[in-house]
Amino acid sequence: MSTDTTELPEADRIEGVPHPRDTVTVFGQNAPEAEFLSARSSGRPHHAWLLTGPRGIGKATLAWKIARFLLTQPKDDGPSLFGDAPSVPTTLDTDPEHPVNRRITARAEPRLLPITRAWDHDRKRLKSVITVDEIRKIGSFFGMSAADGGHRVVIIDAADEMNANAANAVLKSLEEPPKDTTLLLIAHQPARLLPTIRSRCSLLKCSELSVDDLAQALAQAEVDVGEHSEAVAALAGGSPGAAIELLSSDGVGIYRNFIAMLAEAPNLDREKAIAFAEAAAARNDPIKTDLTLRMIDIVLSRLAKTG
Repeated sequence: MSTDTTELPEADRIEGVPHPRDTVTVFGQNAPEAEFLSARSSGRPHHAWLLTGPRGIGKATLAWKIARFLLTQPKDDGPSLFGDAPSVPTTLDTDPEHPVNRRITARAEPRLLPITRAWDHDRKRLKSVITVDEIRKIGSFFGMSAADGGHRVVIIDAADEMNANAANAVLKSLEEPPKDTTLLLIAHQPARLLPTIRSRCSLLKCSELSVDDLAQALAQAEVDVGEHSEAVAALAGGSPGAAIELLSSDGVGIYRNFIAMLAEAPNLDREKAIAFAEAAAARNDPIKTDLTLRMIDIVLSRLAKTG
């Protein structure tokens, strides 16, 4: 019996919160939004965009917002019979009841291809990299005529998770893109990408969120911060994804224990220190590792200020 793919874990989703495709508002990324719209209105929109920045700050949410925008735009056939120029969009916002948006929610939009790390059915887990088999889907996708014409969009999340063969394969699509197509590559660590990939993409640099934007993003995701808002704001580094991970893994408690342990300096409890280090080393997860390092940075900064 085949497995229903809608029930499998998704590599581009934080457990317990809505997927980026279902997230309506992007907080804190006004600059890259404006940059994309400016390029679009110039009449020379780029066919490939590289969205960069730390994990969990909304790059994927912005990519899906751009995709919805592109796929809901009417086809530009130039000026009308009366010489009227097509209107220039001033926002990426789209009507949630638009048929495209409803199809995206249902994962049934034929002009959109999301690519992530695939599910390994033999090992019953997500693959550690994006393989060439996933990237080859782009050729088939671009080779098909869209059912109703119009634009086609590919989202690769995250592009820096491609293995060498996949990275080489994606270059062909970047070098020879078909008409009316856009590739959106999300990268947490763009330096890991081939220079030839980076050079063929326009850059959209996303930033860490302010405290207010972080609070609004968490509220949109229906994440209850409770009494930990100050600690979460300090530790999350402007990343809603990091904040959610922090709350779900008792990161606040770990941080407080860390502070209490260091308060005993110079008479540190050796067993406590070893246990903390071992727990940190056991976290084979990028966001959790980032949180641990951020804790250490904050504590060291405080120690430096107090002399």
